[in-house]
Amino acid sequence: MSVAILQHGDYLIASIQSDLTDGQVVDLGERLAERVGTDRARGIIIDVTAMDVIDSFVARSLRSIALMTRLRGAETVVVGIQPDVAIALVQFSLNLEPLHTALDLDEGRELLDRRTRGARRDAP
Repeated sequence: MSVAILQHGDYLIASIQSDLTDGQVVDLGERLAERVGTDRARGIIIDVTAMDVIDSFVARSLRSIALMTRLRGAETVVVGIQPDVAIALVQFSLNLEPLHTALDLDEGRELLDRRTRGARRDAP
């Protein structure tokens, strides 16, 4: 199952609805990096609410997506990390910098608004 990527203003929203294979995670990163340029996106929200497990490969891939898209000019925020998943990620002791997180979609959008304020196309 491929992850749908929707455009909402200056942002792209990728809502993951089920656990992904390693190949699907890599594909998502490539598609997001491409869409940042074609859609002129300033930010990306990746919603992982439906994911019960985020293993070390997926966590590193999310970090890589944040790095790739930053190089393309967009900030990335991951939203919806479940409590058990957050605990497991801490136990992995992974370096997830520069990955930004927020509780839900609304907080993710607010975080992107603050981080991209000077870069918005409609800014005065």
